[in-house]
Amino acid sequence: MEPRRKRKLDLRFRSLTTAFFRDAMGFILIFDITNEQSFLNIRDWLSQLKVHAYCEAPDIIICGNKADLENRRQVSTARARHLADQLGLPYFETSACTSTNVERAVDCLLDLVMQRIQQSVETSGLPLSGECSHLKKHHSIPIVQLRFYSSY
Repeated sequence: MEPRRKRKLDLRFRSLTTAFFRDAMGFILIFDITNEQSFLNIRDWLSQLKVHAYCEAPDIIICGNKADLENRRQVSTARARHLADQLGLPYFETSACTSTNVERAVDCLLDLVMQRIQQSVETSGLPLSGECSHLKKHHSIPIVQLRFYSSY
C-alpha cells in the first residue's frame, strides 16, 4: 500500500476511534516492541485520549506487546519503562501469542478504574452496597467499560 493511502486510512480510523473514547473508563495503549513507529505513536494516542476521554485524567496503562519476539525487538524495556515513568503510567510487557502478562495488565487497569469508582462513590455519598431505592426496578448502572486501542 502506498504511504499516502495508508496515512489516509490511519486518519479515517483515528476519527472513528475518538468517538469511542468518551464512554470508556480505562484505556490500554499497546505498542509493538518490534516496531519503533508504534512506540512513537504512544504520545499521540495519549494526547488524543486527553482531548476526547470522559475526564482530564483517565485511567491508562501502557503495554509493549510481542514480548515473545525478543530477537526482533526495536524498543528496549528500559526505554519503554522510562516513557511510562515520565507519564506516570504503569507499564507491562505482554505477549498476546503466549498470554504473558495480559491478565496482569488488565487486572492493573481494572484496579485503577475500580479505585476511581470507589472514590467517586465515597465523595458522592451513594451507597457502596445494599439496595438503591432511588433506582427503577430494571435500571442498571454500567460500572466498567474497557476499550482496547492499538498504536500499530
